[in-house]
Formats: sequence, structure tokens, C-alpha cells
Amino acid sequence: MLQALGPGQANVRTAILLTLAGMLLFALNDVMGKWLVGQFSVGQVVLIRSLAALAVMVPVLYRGGLRPLLAVDRPGLHFLRAVLMACEGFAFYAAVAYLPLADTVTYWMAGPIYVAALASVFLGERVDWRGWAAILVGFVGVLIALRPSTASLGGPALIALAGSLAFSVSMVLGRKLRATADSTIVVWQMLASVVAGGIGVWLLPPGTGPAGWRGMTLAELAMLALLGVVAMVAHILMNRAFKHADAGTVMPFQYSILLWAVIFGALFFGDIPGPGMMIGAGLIVAAGLYIALRSREP
Repeated sequence: MLQALGPGQANVRTAILLTLAGMLLFALNDVMGKWLVGQFSVGQVVLIRSLAALAVMVPVLYRGGLRPLLAVDRPGLHFLRAVLMACEGFAFYAAVAYLPLADTVTYWMAGPIYVAALASVFLGERVDWRGWAAILVGFVGVLIALRPSTASLGGPALIALAGSLAFSVSMVLGRKLRATADSTIVVWQMLASVVAGGIGVWLLPPGTGPAGWRGMTLAELAMLALLGVVAMVAHILMNRAFKHADAGTVMPFQYSILLWAVIFGALFFGDIPGPGMMIGAGLIVAAGLYIALRSREP
């Protein structure tokens, strides 16, 4: 007979299921994004995606009004985080236009390692020698995945690395802004992305996906809008997961996106990760899991 789960166990199971579902949606979002930046400019993709995500937020804004969006503590930090997240999104789609899906996702999965290092420096969070050893292993994994060379350091891999760093700094800033409502943070982020997308449409040079603005069919417009909706739902699932369990429980299951990235990359784009990328990804995952599990210790 199956035994009933206690409240704590039920919460953990719910958090795990929400995380796995969120990671699957993020992977599907990445697949759609990689296909779309082959058809449209990165600026156009980011602009339509962000407008669609804002449209999803309209009911929330209607209920709460505009005051919570404007009367925020530390507006400078909110602005900086929003700009960083806009740059991160732009960098992701610019990188995935040229890199295999699994490669691009691997750089972003190094985020918890960067966060652990940055939080020690900027938030005063204590990291012992074992934690720094894990951070070092993670950095070695990034270097192996990056395959440093004159060519790689001047191309999409460097864009991906910069985007993952912007994502990590924004996560650290998010810890400082944890008292702010999720809806406020998301709206600031989406507004910055709309601006970034508009600037990208205007300025984006040829060579980073199709340049400028291209006319869309109704089906193409729906796909671009769906990109924003799927990403928004994935973020909501992850926010709910963190409400049911601590970060140390949730974070290990976030790495399931790497499995989906490998499967979807091979299935839809014929991309098979090379041995260097697999080794680097393995080190990044091992370091990230160790950091996550260490965060659960009292």
C-alpha cells in the first residue's frame, strides 16, 4: 500500500514536479527561440516576445494598479537588474543563433557557480574552502566548454559567456530585492526588454541573424508571441517551486534542462555536443549540485 505523504514531503514533491515542468518549458522556449532567430532579427524576436509577456501581466497590473511599479525601494538597483536581464535575453538569442542549443544552455547553467562567487564578494555570504573549490571546478568546466582560442573568444561563445554573467549578476541583485513583489520585478524586466528589442531592431547589424524588421504572417506573429507566453509560464512555475521548497532542493532539478537541450538540439537541429562540451557540462553540473546541496546544510 502507498503511504500518504506528510505536508513537508508533499511540498518537496510539488516543488520537484514544478521545477521539472518549468525546465521543460524553458527548453521548448529555447528551441522555438533558436528557430525564430533564423527567420527574424534578434531585436524583433526580443521585442515581440517581451510585448507578449507584458500582455500576460495585464490582469495582474489591473488588479494591483501602477503604484507598486513606481513606488519601489532602491529604484537604481531595479533599473540595473532590468537592464542586465534585457542584455541577458538579447545575448541568449544572439548566441543560440549560431551555437548548438546544448552549448548555449551549458553556459547559462554555470549561473549558480557565478552567483556563489559574487554573493561572497558583494553580499558578504560566507563560503568555506570546499565551496571555493567547487566554484573553481565550475570555472574550469566553463573554460573547457568555452575552448578558449582567438576564434572562440571573438564569437558567439563570448556573447553567451557575457549573457550568463549578466544573468548571474541579476540573480545576486534579485537577492537584494527579495522584498519586492514578483510582478513588479517582472514588469520592470519586460519593459527593459521591450526597449532593448526596439533598439536592436533599429541598430542590429547584418551577421547576427537577419537584420532589422521583417514582415510577419499571422502564424509567425503567433509563434513570436508564444515565445513570451511560454517563458512567462515557465518563470511562474519556477517561482511557485521556490515557494514550496528551499533553493537547495529545487536547484539540482534545474539541470534537467541540459538533458532536454541535448535531446531537442539533436532532434530538431542535428546538433550533437562534442566531448569537450560534455566534459565541461559535467564539471559545471557537479559543481552546481555541490553548491546547491551545501546550501541546505545548517
